[in-house]
Amino acid sequence: MPEAAHTHLRPVPGPTDSETRPHEAEPGVAGLTPPRGFGKKGRFVSDVLVELGFVTAERAEAAVAEGRTAGRPPERILCEQGAITAAQLSQAIAERYGLDHVDLSVYSVDMAAANLLPLTSARRYQAVPIGYADPQTLLVAMADPANVLAADDIKIATGLQTRMVVADSADIDSLLRRLNSLQSAVSEAVEDEEDRGGEEAIDTISGLHASAEDAPVVKLVYSILGQAVNEGVSDIHFEPERDDMRVRFRVDGILHEAAHVPRRMVSAVVSRIKIMSDLDIAERRIPQDGRVAVTVDDRLVDLRVTTLPTQRGEGATVRILDTRNAMRSLDDLGMGEEAREPFETAVHRPYGAVLVTGPTGSGKSTTLYAALAAINSIDRKVITIEDPVEYQVDGINQINVNPKAGLTFATGLRSVLRADPDVIMVGEIRDADTARIAIEAALTGHLVLSTLHTNDAPGTITRLQKMGIESFLTASAIDCIVAQRLARTLCPNCKTRTHVPQAALGAAGFGATTDVEAYEAVGCSRCGNTGYKGRVGLYSVMRMTSLVKDMTVSGAPESEIAGVARQEGMLSLREAGMAKVRAGVTSLDEVLRVTA
Repeated sequence: MPEAAHTHLRPVPGPTDSETRPHEAEPGVAGLTPPRGFGKKGRFVSDVLVELGFVTAERAEAAVAEGRTAGRPPERILCEQGAITAAQLSQAIAERYGLDHVDLSVYSVDMAAANLLPLTSARRYQAVPIGYADPQTLLVAMADPANVLAADDIKIATGLQTRMVVADSADIDSLLRRLNSLQSAVSEAVEDEEDRGGEEAIDTISGLHASAEDAPVVKLVYSILGQAVNEGVSDIHFEPERDDMRVRFRVDGILHEAAHVPRRMVSAVVSRIKIMSDLDIAERRIPQDGRVAVTVDDRLVDLRVTTLPTQRGEGATVRILDTRNAMRSLDDLGMGEEAREPFETAVHRPYGAVLVTGPTGSGKSTTLYAALAAINSIDRKVITIEDPVEYQVDGINQINVNPKAGLTFATGLRSVLRADPDVIMVGEIRDADTARIAIEAALTGHLVLSTLHTNDAPGTITRLQKMGIESFLTASAIDCIVAQRLARTLCPNCKTRTHVPQAALGAAGFGATTDVEAYEAVGCSRCGNTGYKGRVGLYSVMRMTSLVKDMTVSGAPESEIAGVARQEGMLSLREAGMAKVRAGVTSLDEVLRVTA
């Protein structure tokens, strides 16, 4: 048989072939690092981490033992415990397989190559082409090089040979978000809409469900939702302006602009959102509220939709409730020991009231859900009344407020007390009736959890007094008051060490006695150039000790109660924030922003 007929065959690699010899990275290519050895395919990743000097042998062995018990890879445990960084883990994986490691925050990605693989496939495989090793070979960054099926599928999809390199999964996610540019989706929708006949095609979306699925605007709305979910957005704002519609995302509590939608597509976008949430698309004069559950990239998320008739047209706000991130444990909240001990003691008591205070968006509901998760058991009946029920929790009876039907916090709470509950969670104390019923419930053998809008923990006592609650009832019923804020956490990949002088700390109201070494935000591709990624809670917990109760009954000023509470161990929000600054979790500027 002629030799040409066997061009698809490859010789079995020998001792000197590339299978055992690491591929030499191109000299001078920024971000691409060859392996140090000749591949360690017979070794565990945890062993490679020790050989590279990232962890000690004792720490690795402890992780291996914990991994056997938990049924999880020890390297993942080390990463979650902070013993190694995600970048170090990806370097160890590359070394274990004898592959190059790529730092996508440094490497110059060829976007033309990246777009050769469909975005859905790239997300599924956690792999993306980043350039060419030669005209017929793609350089593909993967988080898991052991996924040989993904490598074969990428070859078939692109029609090119592939050379795998290992990248941090967070880097790959960041690159995928850049590929899924929302403004590109807007441009494609506009072009598609023009091909279909311009404004006539868009107008049909306003009233027809059947044709809506084929309209360009549907693709645009789904692109917006998909990118928002993948970026961890909490709210999407559709804001009509004079010439177009501005789309803004709220990430980690901060709004940033995502895209602009042409004016002629504005009404269609809002109509599509209304159709999804079963709202009246013909009613544009009054606000409407709706809710819908959607699946985005195999993730179930709840959307709370609010439409607003503004001066420049009808806009909408979509709150994204990702059930995957819904329930947090007390370990996940970031409470320091000074705050967690009194809070955990209070929520495990059989009766009394625990109040969580702070402004809207400060994470109060998340804290209450974490407390419920800690005490939810078969021998306790837990009933919540919320506006609205944000996350459904197994084993808990949850009631949604419905003012139109006469179901308010106060009326619902009266009915709940007749249903033999052990634990009651009231979403928010908004009025005197709700406050009085909640306080009385705490005095009659129920554990009551609720939220209140005050600036700090001592201010809660004053607020209840102004609601008409007698001071002796407040002192008798409440066990613990928590004030909290959410501060953005520094991006671990780009934060830099800085030195904060004592004078600057004193001027900012921190009262430090020495200079402080801390970290400050820089910004990189992994955090969207913000310098921050994720949020952590700052907690100030005031225990209702005997002395604080006596001062409450005697009507002592809020400032005096605060002084005594601090003498008895309460940290202020700024002091709690300063502990996070010293630990390198957040920055001084961020603490000042959220506690101002």
